[in-house]
Amino acid sequence: MNRLDKIHIAGGTPLHGTIRIQGSKNAALPMMAAALLYPGVSILRNCPKIADVFCMEEILCALGADTWWQEHDLYLDCTKADKMEISGIYTEKMRSSVILLGVLLGRYGKASMGYPGGCVIGKRPVDLHLYALREFGVCIEEKKEFLEAECRKLKGCEIFFAGSSVGATEQAVLTAASAEGKTRIHNCAKEPEIIWLCRFLKRMGIKIQGEGTEKILVEGGAPVKGGDMQVPPDRIVAGTYLCASAATRGKIEIENPPEGELTAFLEVYRKMGGQYEWNSGKLVADSRRVRFPVPLTETAVYPGFPTDLQSPLMAVFATIPGESCIQESVFEDRFKIAEELNRMGAEIKIQGKKAWIRGSFCLKGTKVRAQELRGGAALVIAALAAKGESIVEGYSFIHRGYEDISQDISRLGGKIKKDTGTTIYEDIQQY
Repeated sequence: MNRLDKIHIAGGTPLHGTIRIQGSKNAALPMMAAALLYPGVSILRNCPKIADVFCMEEILCALGADTWWQEHDLYLDCTKADKMEISGIYTEKMRSSVILLGVLLGRYGKASMGYPGGCVIGKRPVDLHLYALREFGVCIEEKKEFLEAECRKLKGCEIFFAGSSVGATEQAVLTAASAEGKTRIHNCAKEPEIIWLCRFLKRMGIKIQGEGTEKILVEGGAPVKGGDMQVPPDRIVAGTYLCASAATRGKIEIENPPEGELTAFLEVYRKMGGQYEWNSGKLVADSRRVRFPVPLTETAVYPGFPTDLQSPLMAVFATIPGESCIQESVFEDRFKIAEELNRMGAEIKIQGKKAWIRGSFCLKGTKVRAQELRGGAALVIAALAAKGESIVEGYSFIHRGYEDISQDISRLGGKIKKDTGTTIYEDIQQY
């Protein structure tokens, strides 16, 4: 483990203060893919500077695009993007890279890429992606280490997804943008990221109806222009910092909350004893009375409770005496965090799709290890609430979705610091 891949945390300090939320990872990535539709410049404003965005940027550059940053505005010039192959070196790092397949096919008629990877939180097969592409007339050959796809001309079609999938819906919408004629997509995901992608595509000149519903209609094949759009605030990052406030019994204010996108989370927050109010577009969350276990919280597709906040919520429940239960209904292997939380003094038992959490008055600081993005954020939350010092290893996982979680938490008064090569005791003494 690289020393600089760790975070040092001294727990026990309630978070207080004001925070501004970074741009959304899950909105930015498909917009970056959409930029490849236009042989010119597109701009993503307030784009998050996180590892996944940098990885997607590297992929676009490997395809021949030119990119540059001005503060938090990302410029994507795809004029000279003329490559059709994406190396497995990139795709194994990030599953969402698969959404580039349909865009490349629309631009060149051919594409190949290594199998997509990403966080270890379940199988997350790409079957629905491949089904959608085949409906457009794409021939796909699944080889041992990569996918090869070809289609002389994409044709508008009717797609019926067997299950709701954010990635597959994005794939279908992006492919439909280049397909000749109308495409009707049924059983679409309703997540906000789908709506933001469709808005970006509309700014590029593509006609779309029905985003945010189960059926989306896309009229493709027309000339497009460069997109220019503000990336919305990240609802999962906002939820993470609300969880950090709840676990430490603090009170925070979010300057730019993703309004309308946190409803399911805030309902659970209220059940725990959290109080909140909207004030002039800001969200004020008071967690000083958080003390009630929640009998059952079930993850679901939007607008249900987001699976990406399941691990952070588990960390909060670990600080509440009594028994809470979480049922994971989206991914089959997203309870990896339980073992690490148990090492900090929680009592969590896994039974199939359910996690039973018997919380503790005081977690204890120790060394723990992140294995994936949201689980890593959950360990930071638990460490902030714990007594004593903690080291969270695997910061590289956390950086996939959080620009600088240490700096953000520090602004709220948390005693947290990325490893600088000194010992934990030397770091903690600085607080």
